[in-house]
Amino acid sequence: MDNKWEMLGSSNEDREKIWSKNRTFAGDVWFRFRHKPTAIGGLIMIVILMLFALLGPMFTDYSYSTQNLEVVNIPPRMKVYETPDGSGYLYVTQALKVVQVSKDGTMGNQLKKIREEADSSMTIFDCNGTEVALYYGAKPYVIADPQTRVIYPSAHVWNKSYVLGTDSLGRDILTRLMYGTRVSLMVAFVAAAVNMIIGILFGGVSGYAGGMVDTVMMRIVDIISTIPLTLYVILIMVYLESGLQSIIIALGTVYWVDMARVVRGQVLSLKQQEFVMAAKTIGSSTKTILLQHLIPNAMGSILVTVTMLIPSAIFMEAFLSYLGIGLKPPLASLGTMCNDAAENLRSCPHQMFIPALVICLIMFAFNFVGDGLRDALDPKLKK
Repeated sequence: MDNKWEMLGSSNEDREKIWSKNRTFAGDVWFRFRHKPTAIGGLIMIVILMLFALLGPMFTDYSYSTQNLEVVNIPPRMKVYETPDGSGYLYVTQALKVVQVSKDGTMGNQLKKIREEADSSMTIFDCNGTEVALYYGAKPYVIADPQTRVIYPSAHVWNKSYVLGTDSLGRDILTRLMYGTRVSLMVAFVAAAVNMIIGILFGGVSGYAGGMVDTVMMRIVDIISTIPLTLYVILIMVYLESGLQSIIIALGTVYWVDMARVVRGQVLSLKQQEFVMAAKTIGSSTKTILLQHLIPNAMGSILVTVTMLIPSAIFMEAFLSYLGIGLKPPLASLGTMCNDAAENLRSCPHQMFIPALVICLIMFAFNFVGDGLRDALDPKLKK
């Protein structure tokens, strides 16, 4: 067996060579981030929601303010009755109106009322020259032959004209959901940008200056954080009236306190490091040390805090709009949609469930991305 084995040669260069793939800091963060399934799922969900909010209105035939009182509170899936000639269906609205529906689920015109027979609890309508009767003596309301009292066959079809149905004013819920998601995301991103700028500057100056300056600035933060946000909004609305601008200003003037605390803590721990001492030794100014050395090294915690503030801002905007101190009608947001659906919660629960589900998806998505960034940016978890 001696002739079948031989020693492999080795050199000092091979011993010192790093065989693993060399990655930059950003590449290493992305490597760890994309290996976390929940973080990737949250990122994909955020991209889908942004495309839905920004590009969705281009593909709809309705506006968020378009009203059609003939199709009020229409559900996504309708119980319909066949027409006498079998060419389509008839749907009974909550207002006891009869609307034509095609075979594929497209909404048509409202039938013309001929007469009402109160003694027999029937209303007679004209359906393509044939009389049909809406019997409302007992629930559920049915469509029947007025002569024989035979109920026409029923079926369930999906609403093709209004995929998610309509609200109490006949507005398309899908279109309003697109605009509502856009408004909520815009409020969240603008508030996060304002919070990021104010919080980084305030917390960075407080942490780097230290001493009495730090004490005074942190007491200001404590005072602001103790006043309820709702009171801020009410005071701002006195001068600016209710609307999108008031909500953005209210969130921008309050939510930065958490960012300031995070940045201050990071700066306090970083300003004692050797690279800060070296920067002071070569004569770097305070502005240079703070903006080019301390803040960049604290970006990991800053990014995680921002991703956690965005869902909180979305929830706060929805809460304020639900209370009626948010956007002005007919402008839609997820909170105003929940507020509008509250009065029809028993008869049309889907009107409340759909925007509430979108709020939950947004909050879960940003929380998952924040958790992924926290783990990816933590050097202690590097493997």
